[in-house]
Formats: sequence, C-alpha cells, structure tokens
Amino acid sequence: MKYNVKQMAQMTGLSEHTIRFYTDKELLPCQRDEKGRRVFDDESINWFRGIQCLRSCGVSLEGIKVYSNLCMSDEDDAMVKRYEFMAAQRQVAYERLKEAQALVEYMDKKVAHYEDILAGKLEDDTRMADFKSECCK
Repeated sequence: MKYNVKQMAQMTGLSEHTIRFYTDKELLPCQRDEKGRRVFDDESINWFRGIQCLRSCGVSLEGIKVYSNLCMSDEDDAMVKRYEFMAAQRQVAYERLKEAQALVEYMDKKVAHYEDILAGKLEDDTRMADFKSECCK
C-alpha cells in the first residue's frame, strides 16, 4: 500500500511538517512519485514505529540517525553495533520503568491516604496551612 504525507500524518499522529522533517533528515524512508511528492509504504510505517519507540526512550534525533545508518550499513560489525545500541536503549527503558513504578507506588499511597481521610479514619493533614504551621515553628 502507498501513502502520501497527509495519510502518513493521520496514521501516525504526527504533523505533516514533522513527517517531512523526518524524511529530510533521512530518518524515515520514502519514495518520490513522478511529481516529486513523498510516497510512503508499509516499510516506512515500520521505520516510523522504530523511531517512535526510540524517541519514547529519550533517544535524540542524532542518535536515531546513527541507528538508522547502522541499519542500512553493509559493514561487518554493523549488526554488533545495532545490538549494542539497542541493549543500551533497553537499559534506559528499564530505568524509566523503575522510575514509573516508584511513581505509581507513591500515587497509590497518596490515594489510599486521601481515601482514609474521606472515610473519616484520619484527620485531614494535607492542607498547606497545616504544613506551613508545622514546618515554620
């Protein structure tokens, strides 16, 4: 299947400008039709999903460019370099997961605390006025 910039933007949730930017930076592969317009295919969508994943991990566009160059490289050690790149990004993802889990645990405790206050099990100790008077004595 073939897609134009507008269709690609609708499918990915990115702006047409961003799609063009990614293709200009050679991060997102595309073909050109007889009038020079960008044309995308299912492989482009696969590339986009990879870009989206790496961006979610905090990889810079320059880092994504390095990785995409490795994907297109015929060098003998390109596979090893791609593996090392992905292994490093996986570690970042695990660290973010750990941080997210800590945040969820904190929020669970706060919600439980508010539920106890609302149920009358605890007095309301969450007002800023109470906090200021306690800490500023």
